[in-house]
Amino acid sequence: MDKSARLMTVLRPVRAGNAFEETVERLLQAIKLGVVAPGDKLPPERELAVQLGISRVTLREAIRALSDAGYLDVRRGRYGGAFVTYAPPEPDAGDLRQAVTEMGMAELSEALTFRLAVECGAAQVLAAAGLADEQRVVLLRRLTELNAAGLEDYRRLDTAFHLSIAELTGSTLLATTCADARSRVSDLLNAIPMLQVNLDHAAGQHRAIVDAILAGDPDAARRAVTEHLEGTAALLRAFLS
Repeated sequence: MDKSARLMTVLRPVRAGNAFEETVERLLQAIKLGVVAPGDKLPPERELAVQLGISRVTLREAIRALSDAGYLDVRRGRYGGAFVTYAPPEPDAGDLRQAVTEMGMAELSEALTFRLAVECGAAQVLAAAGLADEQRVVLLRRLTELNAAGLEDYRRLDTAFHLSIAELTGSTLLATTCADARSRVSDLLNAIPMLQVNLDHAAGQHRAIVDAILAGDPDAARRAVTEHLEGTAALLRAFLS
């Protein structure tokens, strides 16, 4: 699934009663998940307003707020637009502890359980359904991109890999839920110091997830996702101890 399709998943319509707040939330989710990468431009205002189901006035207010907060750079003129300036900070165990303190251990546990449930479910559904040739190509491309990623792009491509599993099921609701689950822990994941041994281990786990899905084995897919996400949770606890 390409960036445009993923944007449609993340930038879903907002509720009228909290239009401004939810618009900021949707845009911030797309930015922090790397759906719109640093330096890239948000879609045109007309398209975004229709996609989010809001007025262009509300959209401009939300973009202005994110610009003031340092997430976007709004440029005028023919080649203008709202460009993403946010980049995740360098991984730091101190920032991880601070983020967990702000979240609370109970909320962290709930967020990790939520992510485990929805991502295991997505992998099982996809494995059970079987993949068309073009879906296999997409999944393998995501894996290849992730394995070749440098440290600066790793988290963004890791997110793309995980979300693509839900997106390939064809369920917009499931893809949206997985994006929500990921966004709840994105700041924590970004703060985990990236050690090569851990990245190598994760690469093997990602490969196992893909192999299980391609083999059409839902139970193996669930086990592979569980092992991977439980490993991430263990890494979180290790840096918090």
